[in-house]
Amino acid sequence: MALQDLTPQLRTRLNRMERAVGWFVFLALALLVFGFAYYVYNTAERKGWFKTKAPFFIFTERATGMKVGDPITLMGLAVGQITEIEPMDPGTPYNIFVKFELKDPYYGYIWTEGSRAKVTSADFLGNRTIEVTKGTNGYPIYMFHPLREFTLEGARALPNAARYQLAGDAYDGSGQNIVLRALTPLYGTNLDRLADAGVARFQVFDTAEKRKSMTAMWYDKGGCYVAYYRTNAYWLEKEESGAVAERLEKLVGEVEAALPNILALTNPISRVLANSAELTSNLNVLALSARPAVSNLAAITAELDHPGALGDWLVPTNLNRQMETTLEGAKEAMRSANTNLSSLVQNLNRSLDNLASITGNFNTQVEGNTNILENISRAVRDADDLVQGLKRHWLLRSAFRVKPPPGTNEPAPRIPSPKEQRP
Repeated sequence: MALQDLTPQLRTRLNRMERAVGWFVFLALALLVFGFAYYVYNTAERKGWFKTKAPFFIFTERATGMKVGDPITLMGLAVGQITEIEPMDPGTPYNIFVKFELKDPYYGYIWTEGSRAKVTSADFLGNRTIEVTKGTNGYPIYMFHPLREFTLEGARALPNAARYQLAGDAYDGSGQNIVLRALTPLYGTNLDRLADAGVARFQVFDTAEKRKSMTAMWYDKGGCYVAYYRTNAYWLEKEESGAVAERLEKLVGEVEAALPNILALTNPISRVLANSAELTSNLNVLALSARPAVSNLAAITAELDHPGALGDWLVPTNLNRQMETTLEGAKEAMRSANTNLSSLVQNLNRSLDNLASITGNFNTQVEGNTNILENISRAVRDADDLVQGLKRHWLLRSAFRVKPPPGTNEPAPRIPSPKEQRP
């Protein structure tokens, strides 16, 4: 039915319905756009997209257990993430280049002295994490004040020279002794000391003004701050330890190598115990055979021990008493030796049982750890095959695009690149 065939009342109602539907669609679209914008804003704020990030880098022996996007920790907090992992050239003494960023304000804890990057194990699956330590002394790595250059005459003409700080260490004419250290304010006699040292031009920071992004970075070789560019990053000293799986595998290898020696030690112990038992039985037989002789000797002594007997002439009273004492001492010594030998045999038996238990436990642990390591290795290989398959899938291929090398369209740095800062 054509619109002109409808009655005026129906056409009025249809126009109102169209306007209502249009307003509903408009409000729904506005709410959808607002919700999407709010979600993007919260995600960006949570992940620190709006925060200033300071770049650092280290050199590691291997990239095992690390990947781009892994968190960087400081005092137990996640303060940044890894942004780049690349192998170095074959001719360099370094193996793996790892670059990471720290978010505001955590990069302020990293100073030139005391700050380290520790590459430690994260779990039992071979993953590793990077933990940076808080600096204890030195200078902040990055500065946010404008970097300016003055002559000695221009610095003397400044109306408020105390607001300016040196951007590097000032040396005397020999170049060996530091006259003024970096971040020293230009007030009092400091300008006179610079003049006496022969310093004509120097760079300073204007502390009255602070920028949102970094303006300068500390340069170790020059002992001063230099202008910061996006291609620059600071080199942190690192402390690297192997993965838990590697250390467990090494420990299992050492235990396996030691097991033959332990088993070889048990055989001499068994022979010693057998000889000790035989010696004890022989001592018991000797003690039993000696009892009749002792009793006969006591009877003979009793026959000789009366007045007028030959015993009084052969064995005087004092000698008889000494012989009795000696015989009693011999009996006690034999009894003590029998008791001590029995205790020694029991202790040796217990020691052998404990050693056998330890050896059995070592063997069980070695077999169990070997199975665990094989299962873990199989799980890691399967996970790697799954990830490689997802990268080649047509639906997820765009999510795994290779990031172009940093600094492709960036201006050339004014100082050496991070990989060439140290020999």
